[in-house]
Amino acid sequence: MYECEITPLEQGGNKATVRFTLTAPGCGMGDFLKQDVVSKLQGIAGINEVDAQVVFDPAWNQAMMSEAAKLQLGMM
Repeated sequence: MYECEITPLEQGGNKATVRFTLTAPGCGMGDFLKQDVVSKLQGIAGINEVDAQVVFDPAWNQAMMSEAAKLQLGMM
């Protein structure tokens, strides 16, 4: 996740804006993950609009992983 922001809408409710990336630009899961993010956010009370985008700048790399994630994947 590169961005996750909630902003109020003039007509009431809120807009959720999410920008996230994939571990590889050629990953075929981008559309599926985007739809899953939208679906989950739309299920939250008070969220009336969702803007979810898959982005590739900056490019993902392993240094972005938390120590807990690295440990869970056996990378430490």
